[in-house]
Amino acid sequence: MNLWSRPSLKTLAQRSIKKRKEQQPALVATAKGRMIRMSPLKVRRVLNQIQGCSYEEALVLLRFLPYRACHPVAKVLKSAAANAVNNYSIPRSYLEIEKAFVEKGPVLKRIRPRAKGRTYPIKKRTSHICIIIRSNFTRFETDIKSNFVPIILSN
Repeated sequence: MNLWSRPSLKTLAQRSIKKRKEQQPALVATAKGRMIRMSPLKVRRVLNQIQGCSYEEALVLLRFLPYRACHPVAKVLKSAAANAVNNYSIPRSYLEIEKAFVEKGPVLKRIRPRAKGRTYPIKKRTSHICIIIRSNFTRFETDIKSNFVPIILSN
């Protein structure tokens, strides 16, 4: 009598698919908006709202948030989605925002004339916006011609 039973072919196939998925990196596309004439603090407030959302959900959020920073963030997000569609042929419905961050850009220094010949500095801050989006599916679900084919395994 055998103590260890052999796994079924279905189980072996599922293990094989899972192993291949783990070996292959997720499909990731990035976009950067540089020298945006807006304070990084104000842009970060918007990026924290959309981080982790799906692409379509983030666009809806950006449409209705009452901040001026939404417009440049939406442009960068649409650019990242276009990069994903162009490079990997991934439909926009399968994209989600993995990481969204803003970095400090160069500061434009101006002066404000004050009383008695003095000046006060004005700092016009700039931002570099970076959005990284990834697909819910991996490279394994593409056919021979690299066209996107979504595969959902059922148990």
